Amino acid sequence: MQLMGRAVPFYKMQGCGNDFVAIDNREVRVPQSDMAQWAKKACARAFGVCADGIFFLEDAPSDSELDYRWHFYNNDGSRAEMCGNASRCAARLAHSLGIAPKNHVFGTDAGPIHAEVFTEGKEAGQVRVQLTPPKDMVLHRPLLVMDSAGREQEVEVHFVDSGVPHAVVFVPDASKVNVPSMGAALRYHEHFQPAGTNVNFVQVLDESSLICRTYERGVEDETYACGTGAAASQIIAHALGLTSAQAQVTASSGEVLGVLMREGQPYLQGAATLVFTGTLNLDALGLNLA
Repeated sequence: MQLMGRAVPFYKMQGCGNDFVAIDNREVRVPQSDMAQWAKKACARAFGVCADGIFFLEDAPSDSELDYRWHFYNNDGSRAEMCGNASRCAARLAHSLGIAPKNHVFGTDAGPIHAEVFTEGKEAGQVRVQLTPPKDMVLHRPLLVMDSAGREQEVEVHFVDSGVPHAVVFVPDASKVNVPSMGAALRYHEHFQPAGTNVNFVQVLDESSLICRTYERGVEDETYACGTGAAASQIIAHALGLTSAQAQVTASSGEVLGVLMREGQPYLQGAATLVFTGTLNLDALGLNLA
């Protein structure tokens, strides 16, 4: 009995619990027009690998100064401008595959990303990325939302684009927030239409420590971690004088991401891990290659 049809290799990566399917598209050559479908099929729970998203690594255009470029999709097939944890995973995988040196630059829809892969000492296994400059910051915006009990309440919301759009809500106890309900209410709020937004519920522990729980657009649920969400939380907290320039952000996974603000530029650092490698059975997934 033949179980495997057409097979394509993949890598399963995770960064602080945010997990991804990775494809070396220099070899596989999935056309961009098909990538959204690959995201939905390959990342599906039970029927696929199960992941928050997928990225495809490709050679950079010959006339650029990039080491490579990526295409990133959430597991619902939506293309995202940027993903902080996936960018760290991409950088580590690209270095492991010999695509790029430890210090390199790769292309995303949000712009070029500078990455540094640590291979020695206490930081071995970690990756630091210089995210794109924050933009469109809005502080202290009151919005009316429906809570999980169907009652309307006013919530003070802050906003910044840290590569992708993020709303930030400060709460006294992050563990008590109904993230799926309140996150969806803000993610789809008319104020953020038509694109919507990611939503972060943030508890300030002290000037160098935050807890962040994120409802992620495209995943449409709380995720274990969100790199651009951790960055957005620190960007807003620092702008409000709640934190110093460097903070440790604890995600829902319990993992910690370091976010440093330097001359207005956010840097994100944390572990990036290759969990396993495997092959996708294209026939079973209903996927094709031209």
